[in-house]
Amino acid sequence: MLPSILVTSGITAAKVQRVLLLGPDDDARRALHLMLDRAGKQVAAMSELEGVARYLETHDCDLVIAAGEIAAQLVDIANGETPPVIAVLRERDVAASNVLIAAGVADVMAEPLDELGVSLALRHVASAARFTAPAGGITTLIGDGAAMRELRSMIERIATPKTTVLILGESGTGKELVARAIHDASPRRSHRFVAINCAAIPAALLESELFGHMKGSFTDASRDKPGLFEDADGGTLFLDEVGELPLALQAKLLRALQEGEIRRIGGTASIKVDVRLIAATLRDLEAEIEAGRFREDLYYRLNVVPISLPPLRDRTEDIPQLAKFFTERHATRHGRAGVELSDEVIEALQQQPWPGNVRELENVLERALVLSDGPAVDLAFLGTVMNVRAPVVSTDTPLTELSIKKATRELEASLIARALGVTQGNRTNAAKLLEISHRALLYKMKEYGIT
Repeated sequence: MLPSILVTSGITAAKVQRVLLLGPDDDARRALHLMLDRAGKQVAAMSELEGVARYLETHDCDLVIAAGEIAAQLVDIANGETPPVIAVLRERDVAASNVLIAAGVADVMAEPLDELGVSLALRHVASAARFTAPAGGITTLIGDGAAMRELRSMIERIATPKTTVLILGESGTGKELVARAIHDASPRRSHRFVAINCAAIPAALLESELFGHMKGSFTDASRDKPGLFEDADGGTLFLDEVGELPLALQAKLLRALQEGEIRRIGGTASIKVDVRLIAATLRDLEAEIEAGRFREDLYYRLNVVPISLPPLRDRTEDIPQLAKFFTERHATRHGRAGVELSDEVIEALQQQPWPGNVRELENVLERALVLSDGPAVDLAFLGTVMNVRAPVVSTDTPLTELSIKKATRELEASLIARALGVTQGNRTNAAKLLEISHRALLYKMKEYGIT
Protein backbone atom coordinates (compact mmCIF):
# COMPACT_ATOMS: atom_id res chain seq x y z
CA MET A 1 0.00 0.00 0.00
CA LEU A 2 1.36 3.43 -0.90
CA PRO A 3 1.60 6.29 1.61
CA SER A 4 -1.77 7.73 2.61
CA ILE A 5 -0.82 11.16 1.24
CA LEU A 6 -1.52 9.81 -2.23
CA VAL A 7 -5.11 9.09 -1.32
CA THR A 8 -5.94 12.77 -1.09
CA SER A 9 -3.77 13.89 -3.99
CA GLY A 10 -4.78 11.03 -6.28
CA ILE A 11 -8.20 9.41 -6.34
CA THR A 12 -10.13 12.40 -5.05
CA ALA A 13 -8.81 14.53 -7.90
CA ALA A 14 -10.59 12.49 -10.55
CA LYS A 15 -14.02 13.65 -11.66
CA VAL A 16 -15.67 10.30 -10.95
CA GLN A 17 -18.14 10.08 -8.06
CA ARG A 18 -20.49 7.11 -8.56
CA VAL A 19 -18.78 3.76 -9.12
CA LEU A 20 -20.19 0.28 -9.67
CA LEU A 21 -17.91 -2.65 -8.78
CA LEU A 22 -18.73 -5.83 -10.64
CA GLY A 23 -17.11 -9.19 -9.94
CA PRO A 24 -16.64 -11.86 -7.27
CA ASP A 25 -16.85 -10.74 -3.65
CA ASP A 26 -13.21 -11.43 -2.82
CA ASP A 27 -10.36 -9.70 -1.00
CA ALA A 28 -9.34 -7.68 -4.07
CA ARG A 29 -12.82 -6.24 -4.57
CA ARG A 30 -13.20 -5.44 -0.90
CA ALA A 31 -9.81 -3.68 -0.85
CA LEU A 32 -10.79 -1.62 -3.89
CA HIS A 33 -14.12 -0.79 -2.27
CA LEU A 34 -12.27 0.56 0.78
CA MET A 35 -9.94 2.68 -1.38
CA LEU A 36 -12.91 4.28 -3.13
CA ASP A 37 -14.80 4.76 0.14
CA ARG A 38 -11.84 6.58 1.67
CA ALA A 39 -11.74 8.83 -1.38
CA GLY A 40 -15.38 9.83 -0.86
CA LYS A 41 -16.81 7.92 -3.82
CA GLN A 42 -20.34 6.51 -3.86
CA VAL A 43 -19.78 2.80 -4.41
CA ALA A 44 -22.21 0.03 -5.26
CA ALA A 45 -21.19 -3.61 -5.78
CA MET A 46 -22.66 -6.54 -7.72
CA SER A 47 -21.35 -10.07 -8.16
CA GLU A 48 -23.03 -11.09 -11.42
CA LEU A 49 -23.39 -9.52 -14.88
CA GLU A 50 -27.10 -10.30 -14.86
CA GLY A 51 -29.03 -7.30 -13.63
CA VAL A 52 -26.40 -4.68 -14.51
CA ALA A 53 -28.45 -3.25 -17.38
CA ARG A 54 -31.46 -2.83 -15.08
CA TYR A 55 -29.26 -1.19 -12.43
CA LEU A 56 -27.80 1.29 -14.93
CA GLU A 57 -31.27 2.24 -16.13
CA THR A 58 -32.34 3.25 -12.63
CA HIS A 59 -29.12 4.60 -11.06
CA ASP A 60 -26.65 7.33 -11.97
CA CYS A 61 -23.21 5.83 -12.52
CA ASP A 62 -19.96 7.47 -13.70
CA LEU A 63 -17.85 4.34 -13.96
CA VAL A 64 -17.97 0.54 -13.83
CA ILE A 65 -14.93 -1.41 -12.58
CA ALA A 66 -15.26 -5.06 -13.53
CA ALA A 67 -13.28 -8.29 -13.47
CA GLY A 68 -11.43 -8.79 -16.74
CA GLU A 69 -13.43 -11.78 -17.94
CA ILE A 70 -16.69 -9.83 -18.00
CA ALA A 71 -15.50 -6.25 -18.61
CA ALA A 72 -15.67 -6.46 -22.41
CA GLN A 73 -19.28 -7.70 -22.26
CA LEU A 74 -20.29 -4.53 -20.40
CA VAL A 75 -19.33 -2.22 -23.25
CA ASP A 76 -22.40 -3.19 -25.31
CA ILE A 77 -24.92 -3.39 -22.46
CA ALA A 78 -27.86 -0.96 -22.24
CA ASN A 79 -27.83 -0.04 -25.95
CA GLY A 80 -24.32 1.33 -25.86
CA GLU A 81 -25.04 3.78 -23.05
CA THR A 82 -22.94 2.01 -20.43
CA PRO A 83 -20.61 4.31 -18.45
CA PRO A 84 -16.85 3.89 -19.04
CA VAL A 85 -15.56 0.48 -17.96
CA ILE A 86 -12.24 -0.30 -16.28
CA ALA A 87 -11.16 -3.94 -16.40
CA VAL A 88 -9.22 -5.57 -13.55
CA LEU A 89 -6.90 -8.46 -14.49
CA ARG A 90 -5.51 -10.99 -12.02
CA GLU A 91 -2.00 -10.23 -13.28
CA ARG A 92 -0.35 -7.94 -15.80
CA ASP A 93 -0.95 -9.24 -19.34
CA VAL A 94 -0.17 -6.84 -22.21
CA ALA A 95 -1.87 -9.00 -24.86
CA ALA A 96 -5.08 -9.33 -22.81
CA SER A 97 -5.01 -5.60 -22.05
CA ASN A 98 -4.79 -4.71 -25.73
CA VAL A 99 -7.72 -7.01 -26.55
CA LEU A 100 -9.85 -5.31 -23.87
CA ILE A 101 -8.87 -1.80 -25.02
CA ALA A 102 -9.75 -2.72 -28.61
CA ALA A 103 -13.14 -3.97 -27.38
CA GLY A 104 -13.91 -0.53 -25.94
CA VAL A 105 -12.78 -0.82 -22.32
CA ALA A 106 -11.57 2.59 -21.07
CA ASP A 107 -8.60 1.29 -19.09
CA VAL A 108 -7.07 -1.85 -17.58
CA MET A 109 -5.63 -2.38 -14.09
CA ALA A 110 -3.76 -5.41 -12.80
CA GLU A 111 -3.82 -6.87 -9.28
CA PRO A 112 -2.57 -6.23 -6.70
CA LEU A 113 -4.16 -2.77 -6.86
CA ASP A 114 -2.76 0.25 -5.07
CA GLU A 115 -3.95 3.81 -4.46
CA LEU A 116 -1.78 5.38 -7.16
CA GLY A 117 -2.72 2.89 -9.86
CA VAL A 118 -6.41 3.39 -9.19
CA SER A 119 -5.89 7.17 -9.11
CA LEU A 120 -4.25 7.17 -12.54
CA ALA A 121 -7.00 5.00 -14.02
CA LEU A 122 -9.71 7.33 -12.67
CA ARG A 123 -7.89 10.38 -14.02
CA HIS A 124 -7.69 8.64 -17.40
CA VAL A 125 -11.43 7.99 -17.43
CA ALA A 126 -12.24 11.51 -16.22
CA SER A 127 -10.23 13.14 -18.99
CA ALA A 128 -11.65 10.78 -21.62
CA ALA A 129 -15.19 11.83 -20.66
CA ARG A 130 -14.50 15.36 -21.93
CA PHE A 131 -14.67 14.48 -25.61
CA THR A 132 -16.17 12.02 -28.07
CA ALA A 133 -14.31 10.08 -30.71
CA PRO A 134 -16.30 9.31 -33.85
CA ALA A 135 -15.47 6.02 -35.54
CA GLY A 136 -12.64 6.37 -37.99
CA GLY A 137 -12.20 10.09 -37.33
CA ILE A 138 -10.19 12.48 -35.24
CA THR A 139 -11.24 13.14 -31.67
CA THR A 140 -13.75 16.00 -31.61
CA LEU A 141 -12.24 18.97 -29.82
CA ILE A 142 -14.92 21.57 -29.16
CA GLY A 143 -14.77 24.85 -31.06
CA ASP A 144 -14.84 25.96 -34.70
CA GLY A 145 -12.69 29.08 -34.37
CA ALA A 146 -9.52 29.61 -36.39
CA ALA A 147 -7.26 28.35 -33.59
CA MET A 148 -9.16 25.09 -33.20
CA ARG A 149 -9.29 24.50 -36.95
CA GLU A 150 -5.54 24.96 -37.13
CA LEU A 151 -5.09 22.62 -34.15
CA ARG A 152 -7.15 19.86 -35.77
CA SER A 153 -5.13 20.23 -38.96
CA MET A 154 -1.89 19.91 -37.00
CA ILE A 155 -3.14 16.79 -35.22
CA GLU A 156 -4.01 15.16 -38.54
CA ARG A 157 -0.53 15.89 -39.90
CA ILE A 158 1.42 14.54 -36.92
CA ALA A 159 -0.83 11.64 -35.84
CA THR A 160 0.78 8.89 -37.92
CA PRO A 161 4.54 9.37 -37.29
CA LYS A 162 6.05 8.31 -33.98
CA THR A 163 7.43 11.83 -33.57
CA THR A 164 7.73 13.18 -30.03
CA VAL A 165 5.36 16.09 -29.35
CA LEU A 166 5.67 18.88 -26.78
CA ILE A 167 2.39 20.61 -25.89
CA LEU A 168 2.67 24.07 -24.37
CA GLY A 169 -0.04 26.16 -22.78
CA GLU A 170 -1.53 27.59 -19.63
CA SER A 171 -3.23 25.42 -17.04
CA GLY A 172 -6.74 24.48 -18.10
CA THR A 173 -6.26 24.81 -21.87
CA GLY A 174 -6.73 21.06 -22.50
CA LYS A 175 -3.21 19.73 -23.02
CA GLU A 176 -4.15 16.16 -22.09
CA LEU A 177 -7.17 16.27 -24.40
CA VAL A 178 -4.93 17.24 -27.30
CA ALA A 179 -2.49 14.44 -26.42
CA ARG A 180 -5.33 11.94 -26.42
CA ALA A 181 -6.63 13.35 -29.71
CA ILE A 182 -3.23 12.69 -31.29
CA HIS A 183 -3.30 9.13 -29.94
CA ASP A 184 -6.87 8.47 -31.12
CA ALA A 185 -6.05 9.71 -34.62
CA SER A 186 -2.92 7.55 -34.83
CA PRO A 187 -2.34 3.90 -35.78
CA ARG A 188 -1.67 3.31 -32.06
CA ARG A 189 -5.29 3.95 -31.05
CA SER A 190 -5.97 0.23 -30.50
CA HIS A 191 -3.27 0.23 -27.79
CA ARG A 192 -3.17 2.06 -24.49
CA PHE A 193 -2.98 5.78 -23.86
CA VAL A 194 -1.25 6.17 -20.49
CA ALA A 195 -1.12 9.56 -18.77
CA ILE A 196 0.73 10.74 -15.68
CA ASN A 197 1.10 14.15 -14.05
CA CYS A 198 4.75 14.45 -13.04
CA ALA A 199 3.93 17.23 -10.54
CA ALA A 200 1.35 15.14 -8.68
CA ILE A 201 3.67 12.31 -7.59
CA PRO A 202 6.55 12.63 -5.10
CA ALA A 203 9.96 12.49 -6.79
CA ALA A 204 10.91 9.41 -4.74
CA LEU A 205 8.04 7.44 -6.30
CA LEU A 206 8.11 8.90 -9.79
CA GLU A 207 11.04 6.84 -11.09
CA SER A 208 9.39 3.61 -9.98
CA GLU A 209 6.07 4.68 -11.51
CA LEU A 210 7.65 5.43 -14.90
CA PHE A 211 10.22 2.64 -15.16
CA GLY A 212 9.05 0.00 -12.65
CA HIS A 213 11.12 -1.83 -10.06
CA MET A 214 12.27 -5.30 -9.09
CA LYS A 215 11.32 -7.11 -5.91
CA GLY A 216 13.62 -6.15 -3.03
CA SER A 217 15.13 -3.13 -4.82
CA PHE A 218 14.02 -0.85 -1.98
CA THR A 219 11.98 -0.98 1.23
CA ASP A 220 8.39 -2.13 0.59
CA ALA A 221 9.25 -3.41 -2.91
CA SER A 222 7.54 -6.72 -2.18
CA ARG A 223 7.05 -7.72 -5.82
CA ASP A 224 8.23 -6.95 -9.32
CA LYS A 225 6.29 -4.00 -10.71
CA PRO A 226 6.23 -2.87 -14.36
CA GLY A 227 6.31 0.86 -15.01
CA LEU A 228 4.16 3.05 -17.22
CA PHE A 229 6.59 2.72 -20.14
CA GLU A 230 5.85 -1.01 -20.18
CA ASP A 231 2.12 -0.42 -19.73
CA ALA A 232 2.14 1.91 -22.75
CA ASP A 233 4.10 -0.49 -24.97
CA GLY A 234 2.68 -0.19 -28.48
CA GLY A 235 0.70 2.90 -27.50
CA THR A 236 1.25 6.43 -26.21
CA LEU A 237 2.69 7.74 -22.94
CA PHE A 238 1.68 11.28 -21.96
CA LEU A 239 3.90 13.08 -19.43
CA ASP A 240 2.06 16.12 -18.13
CA GLU A 241 4.10 18.80 -16.32
CA VAL A 242 7.32 17.30 -17.66
CA GLY A 243 9.14 20.41 -16.46
CA GLU A 244 8.77 19.13 -12.89
CA LEU A 245 10.99 16.07 -13.48
CA PRO A 246 14.15 15.98 -11.29
CA LEU A 247 17.41 16.28 -13.23
CA ALA A 248 18.46 12.69 -12.46
CA LEU A 249 15.20 11.37 -13.84
CA GLN A 250 15.51 13.59 -16.91
CA ALA A 251 18.71 11.73 -17.80
CA LYS A 252 16.97 8.37 -17.54
CA LEU A 253 14.05 9.63 -19.65
CA LEU A 254 16.45 10.87 -22.33
CA ARG A 255 18.09 7.44 -22.54
CA ALA A 256 14.68 5.75 -22.84
CA LEU A 257 13.78 8.04 -25.74
CA GLN A 258 17.09 7.62 -27.54
CA GLU A 259 17.51 3.86 -27.08
CA GLY A 260 13.88 2.71 -27.04
CA GLU A 261 14.51 0.68 -23.91
CA ILE A 262 14.20 1.05 -20.16
CA ARG A 263 15.59 -0.63 -17.07
CA ARG A 264 13.57 -1.17 -13.90
CA ILE A 265 14.95 0.03 -10.56
CA GLY A 266 17.11 -2.78 -9.20
CA GLY A 267 17.08 -4.59 -12.54
CA THR A 268 20.03 -5.59 -14.69
CA ALA A 269 18.26 -6.35 -17.97
CA SER A 270 17.14 -3.74 -20.48
CA ILE A 271 13.54 -3.96 -21.66
CA LYS A 272 12.66 -2.90 -25.21
CA VAL A 273 9.56 -0.69 -25.43
CA ASP A 274 7.72 0.78 -28.41
CA VAL A 275 6.19 3.95 -26.98
CA ARG A 276 5.26 7.27 -28.52
CA LEU A 277 5.96 10.03 -26.01
CA ILE A 278 3.90 13.20 -25.76
CA ALA A 279 4.91 15.73 -23.11
CA ALA A 280 3.29 18.91 -21.84
CA THR A 281 4.26 21.78 -19.61
CA LEU A 282 3.17 25.26 -18.64
CA ARG A 283 6.75 26.18 -17.75
CA ASP A 284 9.13 28.09 -20.03
CA LEU A 285 11.61 25.26 -20.59
CA GLU A 286 14.17 27.50 -22.25
CA ALA A 287 14.22 29.62 -19.08
CA GLU A 288 14.48 26.42 -17.02
CA ILE A 289 17.51 25.41 -19.10
CA GLU A 290 19.16 28.78 -18.41
CA ALA A 291 18.48 28.28 -14.69
CA GLY A 292 20.05 24.80 -14.79
CA ARG A 293 16.81 23.00 -13.90
CA PHE A 294 16.16 21.29 -17.23
CA ARG A 295 18.49 19.42 -19.56
CA GLU A 296 19.02 21.07 -22.92
CA ASP A 297 19.48 17.75 -24.72
CA LEU A 298 16.18 16.43 -23.34
CA TYR A 299 14.43 19.64 -24.36
CA TYR A 300 15.50 19.23 -27.99
CA ARG A 301 14.52 15.55 -27.89
CA LEU A 302 11.03 16.45 -26.63
CA ASN A 303 10.53 19.57 -28.74
CA VAL A 304 10.52 17.85 -32.13
CA VAL A 305 6.96 19.01 -32.84
CA PRO A 306 5.82 21.82 -30.51
CA ILE A 307 2.13 22.70 -30.20
CA SER A 308 1.13 25.88 -28.38
CA LEU A 309 -2.45 25.94 -27.11
CA PRO A 310 -4.08 29.39 -27.02
CA PRO A 311 -5.72 30.55 -23.77
CA LEU A 312 -9.50 30.76 -23.77
CA ARG A 313 -9.41 34.58 -23.73
CA ASP A 314 -7.80 34.44 -27.19
CA ARG A 315 -10.50 32.23 -28.70
CA THR A 316 -13.72 33.67 -27.32
CA GLU A 317 -15.55 32.65 -30.52
CA ASP A 318 -15.54 29.08 -29.14
CA ILE A 319 -17.17 29.99 -25.82
CA PRO A 320 -20.81 29.59 -27.01
CA GLN A 321 -20.12 26.00 -28.12
CA LEU A 322 -18.15 25.18 -24.99
CA ALA A 323 -20.82 26.69 -22.73
CA LYS A 324 -23.58 24.72 -24.47
CA PHE A 325 -21.57 21.49 -24.23
CA PHE A 326 -20.78 21.88 -20.52
CA THR A 327 -24.32 22.98 -19.65
CA GLU A 328 -25.91 20.00 -21.39
CA ARG A 329 -23.37 17.61 -19.92
CA HIS A 330 -23.82 18.71 -16.31
CA ALA A 331 -27.57 19.20 -16.68
CA THR A 332 -27.81 15.51 -17.56
CA ARG A 333 -25.57 14.52 -14.64
CA HIS A 334 -27.59 16.53 -12.12
CA GLY A 335 -31.04 15.71 -13.51
CA ARG A 336 -31.65 19.24 -14.82
CA ALA A 337 -32.43 18.53 -18.48
CA GLY A 338 -33.63 21.50 -20.53
CA VAL A 339 -31.60 24.20 -18.75
CA GLU A 340 -30.59 26.98 -21.15
CA LEU A 341 -28.21 29.93 -21.14
CA SER A 342 -29.53 33.30 -22.24
CA ASP A 343 -27.82 35.38 -24.93
CA GLU A 344 -26.82 37.88 -22.23
CA VAL A 345 -25.09 35.10 -20.27
CA ILE A 346 -23.14 33.95 -23.36
CA GLU A 347 -22.08 37.54 -24.05
CA ALA A 348 -20.96 37.98 -20.43
CA LEU A 349 -18.96 34.75 -20.57
CA GLN A 350 -17.17 35.97 -23.69
CA GLN A 351 -16.10 39.14 -21.88
CA GLN A 352 -14.32 37.34 -19.03
CA PRO A 353 -10.51 36.95 -18.85
CA TRP A 354 -10.69 33.26 -17.76
CA PRO A 355 -7.31 32.85 -16.04
CA GLY A 356 -8.25 29.20 -15.43
CA ASN A 357 -9.21 28.76 -19.11
CA VAL A 358 -11.64 26.00 -20.18
CA ARG A 359 -11.45 24.26 -16.80
CA GLU A 360 -12.58 27.45 -15.05
CA LEU A 361 -15.42 27.96 -17.55
CA GLU A 362 -16.68 24.43 -16.93
CA ASN A 363 -16.54 24.84 -13.14
CA VAL A 364 -18.46 28.13 -13.26
CA LEU A 365 -21.19 26.65 -15.44
CA GLU A 366 -21.57 23.56 -13.26
CA ARG A 367 -21.79 25.72 -10.13
CA ALA A 368 -24.40 27.97 -11.74
CA LEU A 369 -26.38 24.96 -12.91
CA VAL A 370 -26.39 23.27 -9.51
CA LEU A 371 -27.35 26.39 -7.56
CA SER A 372 -29.96 27.79 -9.95
CA ASP A 373 -33.64 26.93 -9.61
CA GLY A 374 -35.32 27.79 -12.89
CA PRO A 375 -35.09 26.40 -16.43
CA ALA A 376 -32.53 29.04 -17.46
CA VAL A 377 -29.38 30.60 -16.06
CA ASP A 378 -29.74 34.37 -16.47
CA LEU A 379 -27.20 37.16 -16.16
CA ALA A 380 -28.34 38.20 -12.69
CA PHE A 381 -27.78 34.71 -11.30
CA LEU A 382 -24.49 34.23 -13.14
CA GLY A 383 -23.15 37.19 -11.19
CA THR A 384 -23.69 35.26 -7.96
CA VAL A 385 -21.27 32.49 -8.93
CA MET A 386 -18.60 34.49 -10.74
CA ASN A 387 -17.32 38.02 -11.13
CA VAL A 388 -19.30 39.35 -14.09
CA ARG A 389 -19.98 42.98 -14.79
CA ALA A 390 -23.29 44.04 -13.35
CA PRO A 391 -25.67 46.36 -15.27
CA VAL A 392 -25.30 50.04 -14.56
CA VAL A 393 -27.64 51.07 -11.72
CA SER A 394 -30.17 53.71 -12.69
CA THR A 395 -29.91 57.07 -10.94
CA ASP A 396 -33.61 56.66 -10.10
CA THR A 397 -32.94 53.63 -7.90
CA PRO A 398 -34.08 54.35 -4.30
CA LEU A 399 -31.21 54.95 -1.92
CA THR A 400 -32.48 52.17 0.35
CA GLU A 401 -31.71 49.63 -2.41
CA LEU A 402 -28.08 50.72 -2.85
CA SER A 403 -26.72 49.08 0.31
CA ILE A 404 -23.88 46.76 -0.70
CA LYS A 405 -23.81 45.27 2.79
CA LYS A 406 -27.51 44.40 2.69
CA ALA A 407 -27.31 42.98 -0.83
CA THR A 408 -24.27 40.89 0.08
CA ARG A 409 -26.00 39.42 3.12
CA GLU A 410 -29.09 38.55 1.09
CA LEU A 411 -26.95 36.96 -1.63
CA GLU A 412 -24.93 34.89 0.86
CA ALA A 413 -28.04 33.67 2.64
CA SER A 414 -29.65 32.72 -0.68
CA LEU A 415 -26.60 30.78 -1.91
CA ILE A 416 -26.18 28.94 1.40
CA ALA A 417 -29.84 27.92 1.39
CA ARG A 418 -29.56 26.69 -2.20
CA ALA A 419 -26.36 24.75 -1.52
CA LEU A 420 -27.92 23.06 1.52
CA GLY A 421 -30.93 22.17 -0.59
CA VAL A 422 -28.78 20.68 -3.35
CA THR A 423 -26.76 18.62 -0.84
CA GLN A 424 -29.89 17.62 1.12
CA GLY A 425 -28.61 19.32 4.24
CA ASN A 426 -25.09 17.91 4.13
CA ARG A 427 -23.06 20.85 5.47
CA THR A 428 -19.67 19.40 4.53
CA ASN A 429 -20.65 19.02 0.88
CA ALA A 430 -22.42 22.38 0.91
CA ALA A 431 -19.23 24.07 2.15
CA LYS A 432 -17.26 22.46 -0.69
CA LEU A 433 -19.85 23.61 -3.21
CA LEU A 434 -19.71 27.16 -1.86
CA GLU A 435 -15.89 27.03 -1.74
CA ILE A 436 -15.73 28.07 1.92
CA SER A 437 -14.59 26.21 5.03
CA HIS A 438 -16.99 24.10 7.07
CA ARG A 439 -16.44 26.43 10.06
CA ALA A 440 -17.27 29.51 7.94
CA LEU A 441 -20.47 27.85 6.75
CA LEU A 442 -21.59 27.07 10.31
CA TYR A 443 -20.85 30.66 11.35
CA LYS A 444 -22.85 32.13 8.46
CA MET A 445 -25.77 29.72 9.02
CA LYS A 446 -25.95 30.92 12.62
CA GLU A 447 -25.61 34.56 11.53
CA TYR A 448 -28.46 34.30 9.02
CA GLY A 449 -30.65 32.00 11.11
CA ILE A 450 -30.46 29.12 8.64
CA THR A 451 -31.19 25.71 10.23
